[in-house]
Amino acid sequence: MKAQAVVPREQANRDVDEAIAYYLGEEAERAALGFIDALERAYTHIGRRPATGSTRYAHELNLPGLRSWPLTRYPYLVFYVERSDHIDVWRVLHGQRDIPAWMQEPENI
Repeated sequence: MKAQAVVPREQANRDVDEAIAYYLGEEAERAALGFIDALERAYTHIGRRPATGSTRYAHELNLPGLRSWPLTRYPYLVFYVERSDHIDVWRVLHGQRDIPAWMQEPENI
């Protein structure tokens, strides 16, 4: 099975930058590096097995095809949609965030 390319949107990259800045601001460099490693593992996983992500928010938000995958040991979820030629990563959000609220903003869809 060939892995699909995982392509984060600009907003997903901003989410990642904000998470890293938070850890660095807390003087938790090891946590920031661990977050990056966990994100890379998540991207590798969803590139190889995109159908394994949860469809919970797809049903909750009425967005067919939306899936999420949790980062190991970090409270973040990767939100993505499988396309024919790549994995489209929409957001990387903290799991305690009001997930449905970010979908109300048109620029996030």
